[in-house]
Amino acid sequence: MHDTLDALVGLCAGKRLLAVTGAGMSTDSGLPDYRGTGSTPKPPVDIDMFTVDPIWYRWLWYRNEVTWRSMDALRPNAGHGALAELAAAGVLLGVATQNVDRLDTRAGTDPVWELHGRHDIVECLGCGQVQDRATLSARLVALNPDLVHDLDPGHVEITPQADRAAAEGCSFTPVRCEQCGGVLKPGIVMFGQSLPESALGPSIDAARDCDVVLVCGTSLAVSTGMIVVSEALRSGAALAVVNLGPAAVDRLADVRIADSTTRILPALSAALSARPGTLCPN
Repeated sequence: MHDTLDALVGLCAGKRLLAVTGAGMSTDSGLPDYRGTGSTPKPPVDIDMFTVDPIWYRWLWYRNEVTWRSMDALRPNAGHGALAELAAAGVLLGVATQNVDRLDTRAGTDPVWELHGRHDIVECLGCGQVQDRATLSARLVALNPDLVHDLDPGHVEITPQADRAAAEGCSFTPVRCEQCGGVLKPGIVMFGQSLPESALGPSIDAARDCDVVLVCGTSLAVSTGMIVVSEALRSGAALAVVNLGPAAVDRLADVRIADSTTRILPALSAALSARPGTLCPN
């Protein structure tokens, strides 16, 4: 196994790439890599708890409302920008991301397949209506005028921990769908939900078509990204891993670099652009 930038450039030169990304991609934008700092002391509120018990419904929307703007205020970093450059050059088939922060899309990458959904929309589980998160925020703030938004990205809780005592003590007033009165849910995949086929299907197709699957900023401890990576490997793709900590597929990697994505991905993009014949159109 090699661990140099030159080895990574050599592996990727003239090849079709697919990036599979996780929380480590966004740490330099200000979001903590939760899996890199240990698991949370309590499990998160899951979809069954949320839809059945009004206490959990209230608690989730309280924690979501006070923190979502922290994520919305984040900006793409150099790693996101590098993937956007590779996509624009025709080298990158797309990004299959486990992140809900939308930073790849903001950086200009297309396509981006959001395997765990996105934080900036709200879905009605009754009628299926989708609305912008900011629109819902205006309703919530009107009903909870004393609410203070927390703008510290380190406190982001799009899906909060299942702290029953805190939830029962919460006095927040949530809302339901204006159209049908149904349950509103953040546009993310909650624990207990299936992955969206609109994202998973194209990711699997790209995994079958790519020459190199590039694992960026994820340990692959969550099975979602592993589904895509495993399909790429079954289809004969080479594997490169760029992640500060250990990853579940390290032993299978053709190239393994223990460094930040904001350092390595821009260098990879620059090196491929600078070498004649290394860029291969899709």
